[in-house]
Amino acid sequence: MAKIHVSTTINGEPTEFLCDAADSMLDALRDTLGLTGSKEGCGTGDCGACSITLDGRLVCSCLMLAAEADGHEIETIEGMAAPDKLHPLQQKFLESAALQCGICTPGMLVAAKSLLERNPNPTETEVRFWLAGNLCRCTGYDKIVRAVMETAADMREAAR
Repeated sequence: MAKIHVSTTINGEPTEFLCDAADSMLDALRDTLGLTGSKEGCGTGDCGACSITLDGRLVCSCLMLAAEADGHEIETIEGMAAPDKLHPLQQKFLESAALQCGICTPGMLVAAKSLLERNPNPTETEVRFWLAGNLCRCTGYDKIVRAVMETAADMREAAR
């Protein structure tokens, strides 16, 4: 079977890779490109652990074919932090103990960042709704929701 050439931008960097027609974007990220931050929790798009953004839209990378990335921009959890500083959401998750085993954390962070980019002043209900596609089996959701809400408030304050 012939390999497919994909030319894309991942975390701001032009990237090219070869994949099989049936390869998921999650497989390409983890196995081909060595970006192992996105996790496979279910492989069916039900848990959110593999969440990435595609042209700014939140998607489950386990449901996306790698070939579909051609010509598009992708951001993964690896692209969230600056080289020398965590993203405010990552910092707040650490400070608030909003993570435990780490399987859901990348997807939660990518989803939360996507929410705050669209709505910098979400209600608790909006945060819970936005994160509903991400399953956590360790922390429950209160610390995670609180961390997102506090980050939103901190980011609004910093923007003043």
